Amino acid sequence: MSQPLSQTARLIGRYDRPGPRYTSYPTAVEFTDRFTEADYRERLGAADLLAQEPLSFYAHLPFCEERCTFCACNVVITRHRDVAAQYLDHLLLEVDLLARHLPRRRGLSQMHWGGGTPTYYPAEDLERLFAAIAERFHFTPDAEIGIEVDPRVTRFDQLTRLRRLGFNRLSMGVQDFTPEVQQAINRVQSYEQTRDLVEHARAEGYGSINIDLIFGLPYQTASAFRHTLEQVVAIRPDRLAVYSFAFVPWIKAHMKHIPPASLPDAALKLELLSLAIDVFGAAGYRQIGMDHFALPEDELSRAIEARTLHRNFMGYTVQSARDMVAVGISGIGDAQGAYVQNTKKLPDYYAEIVAGRFPVERGFLLDDDDRVRRHVITAIMCNAHLDVPEVERAFGIDFRAYFARELAELSGPDSPVADGLLEITPEALRLTPLGRPFVRNVCMAFDRHLREKPADSKPVFSRTV
Repeated sequence: MSQPLSQTARLIGRYDRPGPRYTSYPTAVEFTDRFTEADYRERLGAADLLAQEPLSFYAHLPFCEERCTFCACNVVITRHRDVAAQYLDHLLLEVDLLARHLPRRRGLSQMHWGGGTPTYYPAEDLERLFAAIAERFHFTPDAEIGIEVDPRVTRFDQLTRLRRLGFNRLSMGVQDFTPEVQQAINRVQSYEQTRDLVEHARAEGYGSINIDLIFGLPYQTASAFRHTLEQVVAIRPDRLAVYSFAFVPWIKAHMKHIPPASLPDAALKLELLSLAIDVFGAAGYRQIGMDHFALPEDELSRAIEARTLHRNFMGYTVQSARDMVAVGISGIGDAQGAYVQNTKKLPDYYAEIVAGRFPVERGFLLDDDDRVRRHVITAIMCNAHLDVPEVERAFGIDFRAYFARELAELSGPDSPVADGLLEITPEALRLTPLGRPFVRNVCMAFDRHLREKPADSKPVFSRTV
């Protein structure tokens, strides 16, 4: 991705602006409380009719002992274990409620537990939750069963017991091994802690291990970040994720503790991403989607070659389950053309569950246009490639007529095509290697809801670079 500094500065100046990450389309800012619990029950009823199709399942376990200042997740900070125990009791009730609304559709091809820190819970409690799910649902033979772990609090015996339950994938955060950066983000975690946990997980037979990094954190430098990248390569995880730091102090108040002057500027952020691409590429990793990397033998690498990569709220996957259900506070599901999000507050969550209701706070029902645009944006985000005839066959549209405005925007003067970021032919749209870091900008051209927002509306997204 190397390029002259003048070109880099020009591209940053043109494309560095607030924009969605497109974990969904439409994005979560479009969700509304007009979507109700009754709407969700209706969607589950429609989903249950597809009895032979597997589901994806997400459980949110939000507890952490301390807050990392970079974190934008919905977490609960407490050392009081009784609070977490009460939450687990209600989570089990929601699992049962969900199963009763899916009497015929019980297969799971993908399950992921995220947080917070799921391994905040002792192994006995994690076994209890797994047993409740396994009693009501069944896993397909090739199911992805994953969990997020924190090397600072996760014990070897927890990993051993989780593996025996059936978990076959781990994801763990590192962010950066540089001491100054770790102090600034309140996440002090040694290289040795991380390496030893990965080695134990491999010995236990976990089939896929992922490590998360973040670029754009306070006090990061190119030389120090390169050292972190080299340390991670020495651990040799199967997959890597390198996320851009979303600095949103107007949404996450704890980020106000980070001095804005300590953050890398856009040019340095792009340099840090370029370093990751170069170092991981030299070590044999393939770039997957927007911000992931995988070893050549990993199934994500094979999927990117076949252009069969999928994406949902849990990340990139080779599983193509059309519906995803979620339990726990703030969990987001995707069922039969509708997004649904649970309430974010524990008291509200408990009250709804005890009353026998799904704790729905908001959601969004996609219309036909949303479905077309979701397909387009997802294909570009996943595979850096869009098959135009496939879109026309799937949705019965003339692509060039339907997206005339978008194609003109993408290919005119001072556009992604003119800047060498995107190639457009009658058969396909394809991101170039130079264009991959700017994939969010390309997708934004297809975002009808973003286009309709007032020009002076308050920012809700992090910057694209």
